Amino acid sequence: MSNKPEKHIPRIIGKYTSNKKGPLLFVTAGIHGNEPSGVKALEEVFKQLEKTKPEIEGTLVGVSGNHKALNQNKRYIDEDLNRVWTEENIDEKKSETHEQKEMWEIIDILEQFPEEDFTKRYFLDCHTTSSASLPYVSVQEVNDNDKWAHNFPTFIVRGFSDIITGDIDHYLSRIGMTGFVFEAGQHEDKTSVENHEGVIWLALKEAFKLDLSKIETYPECVNRFAEKNAPDQKTFELVHRHGLEDSDVFEMEPGYENFQEIKKGELLAKQNGKKIKSEWDARIFMPLYQAQGNDGFFVIEEVEGK
Repeated sequence: MSNKPEKHIPRIIGKYTSNKKGPLLFVTAGIHGNEPSGVKALEEVFKQLEKTKPEIEGTLVGVSGNHKALNQNKRYIDEDLNRVWTEENIDEKKSETHEQKEMWEIIDILEQFPEEDFTKRYFLDCHTTSSASLPYVSVQEVNDNDKWAHNFPTFIVRGFSDIITGDIDHYLSRIGMTGFVFEAGQHEDKTSVENHEGVIWLALKEAFKLDLSKIETYPECVNRFAEKNAPDQKTFELVHRHGLEDSDVFEMEPGYENFQEIKKGELLAKQNGKKIKSEWDARIFMPLYQAQGNDGFFVIEEVEGK
């Protein structure tokens, strides 16, 4: 079964509220066009909410990302939509590339839900990976993001946004929102939709005090992620990024999975005919197994005691 939604995807996938004062939960999905499972999960969440109409304190908004790329099942059209959210692009109001225009459309929607209308504003950005992966949270250590992330039962990776600038969670954190990126698994893996749906329900529970027992598909809609698919919570920090230029010819060694342990001296990849070997006894993170991308791989280490 494909993870791709079956119909045209609107920019606003859904909005749900009981018209009670509370937080905003702003969920984005499909920021990369080859990662549609978050869109599919949001569609299912809104379907269940409209069916059972539970009381919540606050407002849920689900927004789709790179429309044109989603329809073409391409990561992006002109440039990576998850690298255009820089202070320069925002300050200079740049809208030259396709992805810059999509960025402004998403910002325009967010501005319809201003800070003063809510007790707090949360975000959740839904992604998947090119390699096989356990589900995990990627969190920037600003605001109370890290504390919020530790409410969710899975691996937590700190520091990605400190190395990579221009991603949407960097922007949303910069304007004072609290949240994280959730990577649900490999692009085409059916469990990625399950994991996205599960983490969205848990975010609804944490942000809005939603009684999940009111949802018809509970507990399966949560437990497929929280009990069946997710690893026990551990916290990791990023220690290295292997960046790429557009002109580089890069090829990962086959078979690496996210969070796989690596040893010093181990052959990881080839770049422009040169062997790239590990300098660490650590774990590989986000190895690149797709045609488009500016990050060959990352290296992470476990942090004891959170």
